Amino acid sequence: MKRILTFLFATMLFVSGCSSGTAEHALKSIDVQDKKNPPSSFIPKDVEIVSVGDSLTQGVGDSTNQGGYIPYLKKNLETLKEVRSANFQNYGVKGNRTDQLEKRLDQKEIKKAIKKADLVIITIGGNDVMQVFKDNFSSLQVSKFEQALVGYKKRLGEIIETIRENNPETGIVLVGIYNPFMKWFSDIKEVDEIIKEWNQASEQILAKYSKTKFIPIFDIFENQEEDLLYTDYFHPNDHGYKLMAKRIFSYLDNNKLAQFIE
Repeated sequence: MKRILTFLFATMLFVSGCSSGTAEHALKSIDVQDKKNPPSSFIPKDVEIVSVGDSLTQGVGDSTNQGGYIPYLKKNLETLKEVRSANFQNYGVKGNRTDQLEKRLDQKEIKKAIKKADLVIITIGGNDVMQVFKDNFSSLQVSKFEQALVGYKKRLGEIIETIRENNPETGIVLVGIYNPFMKWFSDIKEVDEIIKEWNQASEQILAKYSKTKFIPIFDIFENQEEDLLYTDYFHPNDHGYKLMAKRIFSYLDNNKLAQFIE
């Protein structure tokens, strides 16, 4: 104990013997070296999330009418230490294609919400594919989908650009599309290939921009052993939406969310 006190006394004499400027500089140096960046969970954040797109965002097929995947994802996100609350604004509209979503992004309410958003989650593309089916039902060919894909990619890029113009810092997540005809036409492999091609194109478009993420869900609904579709055999049911939320969360968990909300 005597040795410790002697050391402390000697240290005090040394510091007092230094000029005030030298001592202050020494302390500042120690401060700089000792300071560490606090973890992202140090101060939990209220995360603002805007969901835009089609019926998968609106939540068609959700028996609770609470917005499909949204309530499940909200609950999951709020288990993270860095998230105090996850606040969603839902702008999903059943039947929306990329051209229709483009126009809706000019609405004042949606623009205002995006400007404040930490994250924008999009579901779009399924109705663009369906439009090709409807327009060419009597003479359906793979080439028709390839032609439609050109316009889809252009519009999807414009959607990302519009969101970026309103908020250069927000994270952008695009949820992929699945084959809604799996239950009835699982033997028609061409449909699977078309959906996969459109998903690959979507992923390539997002890869051109920072703070973006493509999240595939095709494989979730490929599972024929589980009943994941609503009674219309097209939209997800409650369990389907729950699995969607789980997949989205898996891409945002383990500090991946930080790249969007920091």
